[in-house]
This record gives sequence, structure tokens and C-alpha cells, in this order.
Amino acid sequence: MHKIVLLPGDGIGPDIVASAVRVLRAVLKEKESQFMFSHHLIGGTAIDQTGLPLPDETKDALLAADAVLLGAVGGPKWDVGPGHLRPEAGLLGMRKLLGVYANLRPVKAYSKLLGASPLRQEVAKDVDVMIIRELTGGIYFGERERSALASGEKYAKDTMYYTESEIRRVVKKGFEAAQLRRKQLTSVDKANVLDSSRLWREVVESMKGDFPDVTVNHVLVDSCAMHLVTRPHTFDVIVTENLFGDILSDEAAVLTGSIGLLPSASLGEGAGLYEPIHGSAPDIAGLGIANPLGTILSAALMLRYSFGMDEEAARIEQAVEYVVQEEGLRTKDLAGKDEPFVTTTQMTDAVIAHLI
Repeated sequence: MHKIVLLPGDGIGPDIVASAVRVLRAVLKEKESQFMFSHHLIGGTAIDQTGLPLPDETKDALLAADAVLLGAVGGPKWDVGPGHLRPEAGLLGMRKLLGVYANLRPVKAYSKLLGASPLRQEVAKDVDVMIIRELTGGIYFGERERSALASGEKYAKDTMYYTESEIRRVVKKGFEAAQLRRKQLTSVDKANVLDSSRLWREVVESMKGDFPDVTVNHVLVDSCAMHLVTRPHTFDVIVTENLFGDILSDEAAVLTGSIGLLPSASLGEGAGLYEPIHGSAPDIAGLGIANPLGTILSAALMLRYSFGMDEEAARIEQAVEYVVQEEGLRTKDLAGKDEPFVTTTQMTDAVIAHLI
């Protein structure tokens, strides 16, 4: 029995997770009996009900899970109090508990949505990139300090720290992803300034021989940020450390003009974590107009990476592409000014109807 933990979270999270589960049940059909779904608390909703952003009951479920599907967490309501009692602390705690160290974000352009891209259509039209971000190391998890000098002036310190093994395991994910795509790997660092980046580059170079079919390029992070908006079609797989990956993946997310369509997968040695890249959108929570496609596509990634079900994953992805490209359906976030839009339920119904 495959155990899938569902964490709807806050804001629009419950609506979009419910949509993804409907699609999963439809595509699995007779295989559905092999899967067990269970709902648990995380984020602001968990704080309201238990006082903690990641309750012990949720932790126990995560440790027993084969895969985790997350909606979204956070909102202005909980932007108070100490950091360890905010919704985002639940995310960091969950990632650490699951041991997921590689975040995969595929960004693919849909031709019928390019009018919403901030780039010229001829620049954005061929975007098809996978960004792999190291998730559990670097400056977010390094030693930090806040204090004051003898003069009384305040200072703060954050340390970017990486071990060779931390780098090697996420870079391996990058090479493997490149082998399944166009066999081009771009490693992003700041090796002209940072020792941590020099170590990163050394590790990548030492691994090239194990993947002779993959072409490797090293690019400085500032150059990569520029190239993502001037010639994004030249990238296949990008692999980088935590801070750089956080910034670059958000930059890439807006290239296609369809952030509501973008999924993600966070992988390690155990259960994978799957979630859309958008936030909890508390302003539209409960209105039935949220875009479920990013979560539906995250569920497709779950079938592919956690359960090896490539055929079912491809069927979901093809159905999503059909309703967006051929039927021209739009949820409110994707619709242009004065353009008609469908509800969360209607979009989900359309995807299910086109599961070939």
C-alpha cells in the first residue's frame, strides 16, 4: 500500500489539493486501491488548532509516508510572533524531517499564454528548463549570529556552509535529470568570489567523468540571472546551491507568464515532497477561483518520481496542456482583461475529461 500524506495547509491550499486528489483518483482507476490518502495539519491552520506549525501527529505521518502532496502555507494572519512559530517554520521542519535536499522546478512555456510573459514572445516561446536547487544547506542553514560591536553598533552574520557530500548528492540529481532531457547541465555558482562556490565547481568537475553523455557549463550566478531573461531557451538543466536557486527559480517562474501552472518536487532518499510554487493567496481563499493546475502537475511529478508511473504522469501533463492550449480554458489568474474564466472545479473537471 502506497501512503500519500496530504497537507492542504492554508488559504487556497485545501481547494487545490482536493482538485489534485480528484485527478489522481481518475488517472489511477483500478490502481487506486493500492494508494492510501490521509490529511494532516501544517502551517497557519496547524498553529490555530495545535499551537505548532508542524504538529507531532503530522511528523509521525510524514515519517511513514511514501510521498507528500502540499498545498500552501502562510498568510498575514500569522506574520507575528517568533520565527519558530510561523507557518514557514513548518516547511523548513518538514524538509529537514523528510531529508529532501534537491528541489526540482520544471518551467515550460505554453504558447497560448505567452502574451502574459514579461518577455517578448520570440524570447519566451521556447522556454523549457529544469532548475534544481539544493534545499537543506548553504546560508539558510549555516551558523548565524546577531550582536553588537564594542561601539554599540549592531551587526548580523549568516554563514554559507557546504560539505563535499552535500554538493555531490544534489549535483548527481542534476546530471541524472540532464540525461533524461537534452543532456546539458549548467552549474551556477559565484566561484570568482566565494570559497563555497569554488568547492562547488571542483565537485562538479570531479563528477563529469561519470556522466560522459552530459555537457557541463559553469556560469556565474549574476550572468545566469541575465541570461534567463535574454536567452532562456539555451538552458536545459540548471543546478545550484540554496540561495542562488531560490532567487533564480523565482525569476524563471515568471518567464512564461503562468506561475499558476508551475509544479515542484523536493527529493531526497525517502519520501518526496510535491507542491505548486505559488503561495496561499488568502485573498481568494474559499472563493472557488484558485488555479489548481500547478498542484495537479505536482501530483504528476509525484507519480513519476515517487512511484515510477511515467505513463500516468504523462497523461495528466497532456491533459493539462490540452485544456490550456486547445480548449483555451483559463482560471482567473491566467485570464486576460475582460477574458472569461472558469472556476477551480470547472478546470479540474476539464482535466479529468481529457485524461487520454
